[in-house]
Amino acid sequence: MMIKEFGGKVASVWDGLRPVTKQMLVGALKTGSTNPKTPKFSYDAHADFEVSRLLSALDEQSKKSEIRRDAAKYNELTQLADTCVRVLEAQSASAEVFIQLAERAIKENNYNRLDKLADHLAERYSSSEIAEIVRQSETPQVRAIAYETLAMLPIPQILPLLDDPLYSGIAAGALEQKAFEFDSDEARDILEQFDMENEAGEQ
Repeated sequence: MMIKEFGGKVASVWDGLRPVTKQMLVGALKTGSTNPKTPKFSYDAHADFEVSRLLSALDEQSKKSEIRRDAAKYNELTQLADTCVRVLEAQSASAEVFIQLAERAIKENNYNRLDKLADHLAERYSSSEIAEIVRQSETPQVRAIAYETLAMLPIPQILPLLDDPLYSGIAAGALEQKAFEFDSDEARDILEQFDMENEAGEQ
């Protein structure tokens, strides 16, 4: 695989990757495995950012006619992009990456992948990251998935968000869904208390 053949931007991003991230991607590409099994391939926030950035560059390049006209090159680029997606799906718990992957799946009409992403959201992401997806995403389907996932979390995981001005409205919306769609008396009581405190603070 000759990265430089994929265009200058992809080559530039690839050159900027740490050696450990390059090795992880090459290994995942060869074996189809996305789980780093040795300490030297441990996945961290930096790797998350690097793989996400590479995927963005690959997706941008894949739209260019000169790449699409070369079937072999396009196939190689697509394989590397799919490897990035698999690594991010298996490892990431970042709001920004979830939005990137979910919007990509929607554009491709890949709703099986979107369902799998939604499952990962409930299993792996913190309540604040899920709320951040609601806050950041402008795509209605992505916001709806995040809101529904947040509403299904246990109430103790949602409560801290009420004290954060960035997420309090989102948390209140999730509790409202829990109260009225899932018929939770506890969520209803917390919402009433939250509204009373807000009214008192405004006076």
